[in-house]
Amino acid sequence: MAKLSPFDVVALRREFPILQQHVNGKLLAFLDSGASSQKPRQVIECLDDYYRRYNANVHRGVYKLSEEATFAFERARGKVARFIGAAHKREVVFTRNTTEAINLVAYAWGGANIRAGDRILLTLMEHHSNIVPWQMLAQRTGAKLDYIGLTDEGRLDLAELDTKLTEGVKLLAVTQQSNVLGTVNPIAMLAERAHAVGAKILVDGAQSVPHMPVDVRALGIDFLAFSGHKMCAPTGIGALWARREILESMPPFMGGGSMIELVERDHSTYAEVPTRFEAGTPAIGEAIALGAACDYLANVGMEAIHTYEQELLGYALDRLASVEGLRIIGPQSMEERGAALSFTLEGVHPHDVAGILDGEGVAVRAGHHCTQPLHRHYDIPASTRASFYIYNLPEEVDRLTVGLEKARKLFS
Repeated sequence: MAKLSPFDVVALRREFPILQQHVNGKLLAFLDSGASSQKPRQVIECLDDYYRRYNANVHRGVYKLSEEATFAFERARGKVARFIGAAHKREVVFTRNTTEAINLVAYAWGGANIRAGDRILLTLMEHHSNIVPWQMLAQRTGAKLDYIGLTDEGRLDLAELDTKLTEGVKLLAVTQQSNVLGTVNPIAMLAERAHAVGAKILVDGAQSVPHMPVDVRALGIDFLAFSGHKMCAPTGIGALWARREILESMPPFMGGGSMIELVERDHSTYAEVPTRFEAGTPAIGEAIALGAACDYLANVGMEAIHTYEQELLGYALDRLASVEGLRIIGPQSMEERGAALSFTLEGVHPHDVAGILDGEGVAVRAGHHCTQPLHRHYDIPASTRASFYIYNLPEEVDRLTVGLEKARKLFS
């Protein structure tokens, strides 16, 4: 197959040590980056360097190691801010992951702004992390949840906006890219429509920030949540971005050390943002490594990454079309979709599909992918998902196809 990428994918793969191993006697084909990506050597070494050379707490010491750690930690915040086009690094709050970032907004902003009878609008393609926190908020406050439905092609049914995104909606919470369907939603338009009725918009960027250029100011959104572990960084670190005036209006999420200004016996005053939302000792090394991951991805080029993944996706759609009994869930074309493909194989349970592929050295995800309402919409209990990233090759798509053919024949 002709070279797809503006960067050398074969050379790039060598930067990911885990991809050099064999599984069941075959070179690992890792097609589960939608769950968690692999890490390049420079990110691994960055984390190792922190623990070997300047491991110390931040913002609290005047000795050399603490000052060095604090500098690196805050420099990483600036790298993350630049990566998503934020106006200032103080708009970036470090969290454990997307889930914690969304819960932070639901608890701090939601608790201060959502009242009984208010409406929170979600979509049927949301990950549980962008459903359950809003259910919990609605239960606490008496607010009402509503959902934008899907078209037959697996896209948002935008015809419902006129009847559902109306006065009384206080928040629209929507994924930028579905982790199952691959559908990429028109966020800038949705933000404009939300603001027109006085609503805020929160975007789940877990599947978009690692794969495409994301500029929060250009999108016109209010909140963005994303995870480091899906974008070449370690687990246990993620970020919430919010417009500074919104953050400054929000009460703390958790209480404890670091997030205070003054503590008296009967009351406390709180630190400025973002420190107000970062109680306790943070994931220091992981945050610094997230900054290194932003450097790595920016150096490869987010436009180049997105272009390559779209071309690989096109190749996968063509190859999988030859597998008898395979049904792709969601858009059948490349228009407005990212490089995640979920499917069912007639007569074969998704877990059996994944097991057979593992025997071929191909790692995929099987289950409901934390989207049970979406799977119920399609009247299926589970699906198999292959998700691609910068280090995947067309040959791995070929191996996926061969493995699916083997599964079909075994169960026919």
